[in-house]
Amino acid sequence: MATTADVLSRVFAALADPTRRDMVARLSAGDATASQLAEPYQMSLQAVYKHLKVLEEAGVVTRPPGPQPRPVRLDAEVFDLMDKWIERYRRQAEERYRRLDAVLARMDDEKPNDTGQQEGSAA
Repeated sequence: MATTADVLSRVFAALADPTRRDMVARLSAGDATASQLAEPYQMSLQAVYKHLKVLEEAGVVTRPPGPQPRPVRLDAEVFDLMDKWIERYRRQAEERYRRLDAVLARMDDEKPNDTGQQEGSAA
């Protein structure tokens, strides 16, 4: 069984390609066949199938068995996994920024009130 890290590695690698990200964006509007997905690209249907195979092996899309044309569907579970991973690191980053804001606020509070004149100097 693949670990979460293995799954995420495959998903992020699959989505590193702009054509595959575009296909995923198009599939977010609804299922499509490989031929429908191929329409906006200047590539062969065989090349589209290669992209779909990468997405399918990463668990991003599914295609039911059977004769062509078969609908290609997004698999929402993999996006939930990605969302959990991203959310964990987003929360950690936000906490670091909150701590930095607190340190900066303390530094600002501790800064002497400078009115432009030093004590004991004549204007």
